[in-house]
Amino acid sequence: NVSNGERFSTYVIPGERDSGTICLNGAAARKASRGDLIIIASYVMVENGEAGAWSPKCVLLDSANRIKPPRV
Repeated sequence: NVSNGERFSTYVIPGERDSGTICLNGAAARKASRGDLIIIASYVMVENGEAGAWSPKCVLLDSANRIKPPRV
């Protein structure tokens, strides 16, 4: 949470596609408030043979949680 400095780990529950909603439930909900700026990082485990072809992705969102177009 960039707004208050809190750090936390939690699980993911898929929500409604294209709704722009990022919802924190349970204990994680105590770590952020509506309107806070947060960074979401996810992790993946891949087999050694797949690791060379895998590449991370970074997605920046606007104030309505829509994906911003890449800068040129």
